[in-house]
Amino acid sequence: MMIRFNVLILLLMPVTIAALFAVTGCGPGGPQGYTNDWIYPRDVTTVYVEMFDTASFRRGHEYDLTDAICKRIESETPYKIVSDRNAAQTLLSGRMGAIRSSVLARDRYSGRPLENETQFTVSVSWKNLETGELLINGASASASASYSTQLGQDFDYAAKVATNRVAERVVELMQTKW
Repeated sequence: MMIRFNVLILLLMPVTIAALFAVTGCGPGGPQGYTNDWIYPRDVTTVYVEMFDTASFRRGHEYDLTDAICKRIESETPYKIVSDRNAAQTLLSGRMGAIRSSVLARDRYSGRPLENETQFTVSVSWKNLETGELLINGASASASASYSTQLGQDFDYAAKVATNRVAERVVELMQTKW
């Protein structure tokens, strides 16, 4: 009798587990919306990236940001960057907000900064030039990086790190919404 009960449990266990997954949403097509589909819009093949504008008095970072975004699009997406706007299917443009720098920690005796932080904020738009549809309409992306002069780092070091991080966020905005 005990052997039949154990066999019955072993036979019903996979059914019970499958039912649990279906109820909790861990299976395919569950309530969370998990999918194996492509994470970027399939109808886009080419992107023209305009030089990003800046509202900051610290000039030059918009060139680094535009370059970082182009490199990330080429390496992480199925899209091809084109240099001719007329040959592009979509247009990516944006504006850098004010570049902020703040002190994170000070030496308690001298008051000198020990660690600083640089913050970048970007507003991004992505337009399908064939249909006029806005794929991204003024979405915001931000990133920060810290630096310490005691470690031989300076604002420019942190600006490059923050630029690469915000470029990564911009490319994430180009993904299809779940």
